[in-house]
Amino acid sequence: MNKNRHYINPTEDFGTLLLDVEKPCRYSGGEYGRLADKEAFFQMLIAFPDLYEIGMSNQAFRILYNGLNRIPGISCDRAFAVAPDFEQLLLKQKLPLYGLDTGISLKDLDVLMFTLGYELGAGGMLGMMDISGISIDASGRGEGDPIVIAGGPAISNPLPFSRFIDAFWVGEAEAGFFALAQELMELKQKGHKRADLLARIASHQNIWVRGKTNALRAIDTHFGEDAPTAVYPVSSMKIIQHHGALEIMRGCPNGCRFCHAGYWYRPMRQKGRDAISREANDFINAGGYREISLSSLSSGDYRGIAELVGSLNKLYSARHVSFQMPSLKVSGFSLSVLEQISQTRKSGLTFAIETPKDAWQMSINKEVSRDSVVEILKEAKRQGWRGAKFYFMIGLPLEIPELALGAEGSEEKGIVDFIFDVGRRAGMNFNINVGIFIPKPHTPYQWAAQINSEKAFEKLMFIKSSLKVRGHRVNISDTLIARIEGLLSRGDEGAGRVVEEAYRCGSRLDAWSEYINREAWTSILEKNQGLVDAALAGKDTAMPLPWHGVDSGVSDGYLLNEFSRSREHERTHPCKDSCDYPCGLCNSGAGKIVEALAGKQASSPDAPPAADHNAGSNAHSADPAVWRLLFSFTKQGSAVYHGHLGLLEIFSMALNRTGFPVLYTQGFNPLVKMEIACPLSTGIRASGETACLEFREPIDCDDFISRMNRSLPDGMAVNNAELFFVASGSKKHSLASLLWGFCYSGVNGDDDEFVPMSGEKSFRQSLNIPVFLMHRKSVLAKNIIPQAANQQTPGNSQEWASYFDVYRSLYKPL
Repeated sequence: MNKNRHYINPTEDFGTLLLDVEKPCRYSGGEYGRLADKEAFFQMLIAFPDLYEIGMSNQAFRILYNGLNRIPGISCDRAFAVAPDFEQLLLKQKLPLYGLDTGISLKDLDVLMFTLGYELGAGGMLGMMDISGISIDASGRGEGDPIVIAGGPAISNPLPFSRFIDAFWVGEAEAGFFALAQELMELKQKGHKRADLLARIASHQNIWVRGKTNALRAIDTHFGEDAPTAVYPVSSMKIIQHHGALEIMRGCPNGCRFCHAGYWYRPMRQKGRDAISREANDFINAGGYREISLSSLSSGDYRGIAELVGSLNKLYSARHVSFQMPSLKVSGFSLSVLEQISQTRKSGLTFAIETPKDAWQMSINKEVSRDSVVEILKEAKRQGWRGAKFYFMIGLPLEIPELALGAEGSEEKGIVDFIFDVGRRAGMNFNINVGIFIPKPHTPYQWAAQINSEKAFEKLMFIKSSLKVRGHRVNISDTLIARIEGLLSRGDEGAGRVVEEAYRCGSRLDAWSEYINREAWTSILEKNQGLVDAALAGKDTAMPLPWHGVDSGVSDGYLLNEFSRSREHERTHPCKDSCDYPCGLCNSGAGKIVEALAGKQASSPDAPPAADHNAGSNAHSADPAVWRLLFSFTKQGSAVYHGHLGLLEIFSMALNRTGFPVLYTQGFNPLVKMEIACPLSTGIRASGETACLEFREPIDCDDFISRMNRSLPDGMAVNNAELFFVASGSKKHSLASLLWGFCYSGVNGDDDEFVPMSGEKSFRQSLNIPVFLMHRKSVLAKNIIPQAANQQTPGNSQEWASYFDVYRSLYKPL
């Protein structure tokens, strides 16, 4: 393997060129809480084959990153698929894709890992290898190339990806992968070559490689026991789910027959309340998050969920921390839970209905009462919610006589009638998402056929046109995307050849409508019509399936019996300790842990929460007295790629990490009361931007500078701070109202020069501050430097006054 590794420094290697791509923060690195070590002996990298804002929201990605970086001698960096504009920049500069923490080229890794949560990430996976100079064909790699491993739920059928990947990890990383990584490092330390390491990987019971007849899914039987919180790194830009993802339960007890995750992550395991309280504390005090998602496949099934949320609210509501539950099945959604999640910010209400009629619900092994939905929505409306989101699917293998009755008995008509009725009774309009059902491996519906595109499109358009005129917002699935997903979920090696052909034709990031090459995909699918039809067709229950070499732990006999019960519209009861209908997991010893960790009571976090930041005798009066902190900060290196809104979020999270009693705005979504005097354009370095914060009590300025600088990402630092008392009744000047001029220091060859431009209007005539505006035409200036008091400004004989001077004349400094 390579000893001389190639490293990229985005700020130096791209410079101003990075400003020509959309969201340069995706590629600049420098986030708070980076863990990878450039000097570590064994270099690994976890790659997510989609854009940064998707990958940084992924829980498995964070678990791998945090877990591997705890092992001495191992570094685990991270990388994401790139948008086409940045791909073109890499090609133009002849640079490979690199890790965001250390800058290591993907080509120079020991192990490159892909976590694939969605089949359409296949194109992103090929692109990440190709742009890095790694052969996308596994047979073309040798000594000097990284070993490429893939894992995640989308590889439960590994055949479509088997040409590209050296080995597949089947199951949960905590159940053996970290130990395997340490073993690989030790083998390399002893002088073993790539082929030796690959042979050891292939022999592992939880690894599938081509030619292997059986790979067992790894199950973490110690879920929640002293595992590190997957907090780091903290993104410097807004991502899809910009909150702390606190996993309270893994697996799901309900056995919905359409749900791949529900079977793939069996058995259901609950995390103890002690562990949840500890992790919440870590996300808030170490990560700086004020929104925590209590995540699982069905959070309403966590035993004592209302009490859990109540105890967390009691601990953290004074710090404006909200707890969300993104996945609640209606039958487990109690009004007490609704009351608890409405205590702070009101996150969205989401109902996964799937199919609208009672008999159809029985077929998919789900139970949703329309009346209970209405009851919940009415109570939500009383508590301030104004809408909700509903999920439905078409194309489920319901096999109910009603569906043969035409439009009146169809599933699309049923969905429309359901929304009309619920909306009328609840007095709300809804956001509705209608997906196309994809029969997935390792579920009871793995033998079912997928609905054809023409029929799916007809149903979707009926739903959309019927509901939009009633004021509901409707999002429908893309029939082409569903067809590709079905091919990659249920196909064999031939599906991989189709993916590669689409990639060679320029299709990128196929899950994104703006990037997928629809014409290429349509043509390729038509050319491979027989292959596609075979993958999407119903399967013979007597024949082996393409994914038969992967053992999920759930027996085929159980799945086949569930498929039969679906046709008979029979429900199967949720999993419980005294199981009378075993699926195969509990019998094998991997189960029997459904409630093993659920009984512990919540304990207090390691550090007590701060007092109410908006508390005080006059906190909610019209004109309270406040302590206003004026400070300046630098912005250099990777930090110049943060936009204004990104800076506000960075400071908000840093303040939460420090625990300072900063004041928040009132209202639906409280925000830190912070103002930046004159936000700079993206790409401009700053040696002294000015900002202010408000506090209910005085704080020490030196302590503020020290603690903030430990909590900010690379390239940002507070360099000066002063505290001022603003009495009740006095005028509270915003920074913008006091702004009268500033200077850009530009670059002309090797010498700095100021470029002045005169202005006309005085912003602070009462302070005898003259008007003097400075302007720089170039996109990237070297520095912006606020002038000190009494310093002569180039090109002007009058004097400047700094913000600190102005504040000293207005307020009482402390």
